[in-house]
Amino acid sequence: MTTSYWLRTATNFLQSKGMTTARLDALVLLEDVMQINRAQLLAEPDMEMRDGVVHHLQELLGRRGRHEPLSYIRGRSEFYGRNFVIKPGVLTPRPESETMIDLLKGLYPDRFTKNVSDFSGTNQPNKLWIADVGAGSGALGITAVLELQNASCDLLELDPAALKIAEMNVDLLTSHAYARQSDLLSGAGHDYEVLLCNLPYVPDGYQINKAAGFEPPIALFGGEDGLDLFRKLFAQVAKAQNKPLYIMSEALPQSHGALLGLAAAAGYRERQKQDFIQVFERAT
Repeated sequence: MTTSYWLRTATNFLQSKGMTTARLDALVLLEDVMQINRAQLLAEPDMEMRDGVVHHLQELLGRRGRHEPLSYIRGRSEFYGRNFVIKPGVLTPRPESETMIDLLKGLYPDRFTKNVSDFSGTNQPNKLWIADVGAGSGALGITAVLELQNASCDLLELDPAALKIAEMNVDLLTSHAYARQSDLLSGAGHDYEVLLCNLPYVPDGYQINKAAGFEPPIALFGGEDGLDLFRKLFAQVAKAQNKPLYIMSEALPQSHGALLGLAAAAGYRERQKQDFIQVFERAT
């Protein structure tokens, strides 16, 4: 069987299953199994595939046809231009979460530069401690320390299985992030200047797509209105002796008004918001 024939039939199969990214998904699987880059595959469409390769591809294609997330099939997913280990037990990083990193960099423009030499010697900024609360794979916190100079992050995660995946990504990508088992802030290891909070925010009973049905419900659903974990978080923050300067959250836009109320009760005001992301700033 040639690669072009497999790609065509695989695309048709995924389209029949309702996949809007059918051809791209098939092409990604073909790249992975053949270990040949996309440009070469498209330039040489008549490459022959061994029977064992075709059999393996068909197995993966069947999984994708059942709407299993591509990240679980591949064991990895890209976030902010980097590959992270992703396995069942953690959510696949969403493109909308990248907005949180963009806004974080906007809060600290003096720490963000493409020229590392700008931070040599006395120009090095003071240590910035960040917490990725409900870290899952750790994609947010790890990305933050890779994008900002002299930043460190605690990846706070309650679930032991998710914590192991976060540790894999720390080992793979940075020495400035630390996976810690913690129920939100209960196991915090530092006073933090910034909290990155991508907590479960989907209301119970909310209709999710088939791919999300493969992901752990504990990482998706946040109670009747989706804000149960945020209530707990802001209650912890309100009691903290040294409150963070910024709290960044991701939630459904229709929940932003209620979330602002929770933040205000804990002593925070809204600094900005964009799409799913809100940035709260300490008011006092």
